[in-house]
Amino acid sequence: MKVDAFDFELPQDRIALRPVRPRDAARMLFVHGDRIADKAVLDLPDLLRPEDCLVFNDTKVIPAQLEGRRGEAKVGATLHKREGTRDWRAFIRNAKRVREGDRIDFGQGVTAIASDRAADGSILLSFEGEEPVELLLTRAGTMPLPPYIASKRGVDEADAEDYQTMFAREEGAVAAPTASLHFTDRLIEKIDAAGIGRETLTLHVGAGTFLPVKVDDTDDHQMHAEFGRIDAETAARLNAVRTRGGRLIAVGTTALRLLESAADEDGVIHPFAADTSIFITPGYKFRAVGGLMTNFHLPKSTLFMLVSALMGLPTMKAAYDHAIAGGYRFYSYGDSSLLLPEG
Repeated sequence: MKVDAFDFELPQDRIALRPVRPRDAARMLFVHGDRIADKAVLDLPDLLRPEDCLVFNDTKVIPAQLEGRRGEAKVGATLHKREGTRDWRAFIRNAKRVREGDRIDFGQGVTAIASDRAADGSILLSFEGEEPVELLLTRAGTMPLPPYIASKRGVDEADAEDYQTMFAREEGAVAAPTASLHFTDRLIEKIDAAGIGRETLTLHVGAGTFLPVKVDDTDDHQMHAEFGRIDAETAARLNAVRTRGGRLIAVGTTALRLLESAADEDGVIHPFAADTSIFITPGYKFRAVGGLMTNFHLPKSTLFMLVSALMGLPTMKAAYDHAIAGGYRFYSYGDSSLLLPEG
């Protein structure tokens, strides 16, 4: 499909620069088939069935944004994907100033050697020393806010908590699974009281999620790989939900992409521990997922293509028009939507 088919006009004042407080006070657009209704995140348990199961991503965002120097030249790095114990692939600002073999000093005693420039422009950074890289990043890094927020304000102490979900356990993401940012203990209590199930899996979200689609046709776009994991016990419980007639409701596009990567043609979810670069566009046949809770996405983004595949492009265009006209807040710190295909 042509990428321009997924374009829409979004006023800049719709981009949320801070989350609402409390987290579960956000609005939620409910799209069921082709029907659209204004709801709130706290309404979620009332919109699902007791046999359904919410599936969360328990990845934890690391302080993956680094500022350093190669000699006199300033260099910015956003870590993208772990490739070894001390090796991370990174997108580099002022990348032309960095050559293979250069040492970059990020301050606080944190240095890395640059190597292996890839076709996508990313560079491999090998961190020096014996301290765990996670410890080094805690000293020298900052939270990697999405560019549509970072370009409008600086990162501050509040973001260390605001840009982390209540489910965050497994360190390795450089972007938050933002659909889960709306959840609180109060909301979880309501979900449990309604008899709705909960499961977690792990997909370490990479910085590639924010990269623009630069081709004219979706067939020519190459997705970046991200590491995901579903253990055997979790896979068995997820399959049991579907056997009982329940729906797997992915909380976030990251959870959805991992579920679909782990499912076979019959919708059976298998244990999974590998990279996935699944790219979901209209025409894709969903195997395992029966619904999606997600925030609002960028025009012409792979994520807007994904939700259009789930609900249909005309439906999502109408839903986004409704959200924009109704003052919904967009993107990572914005409001939510619950998308349930007909049935």
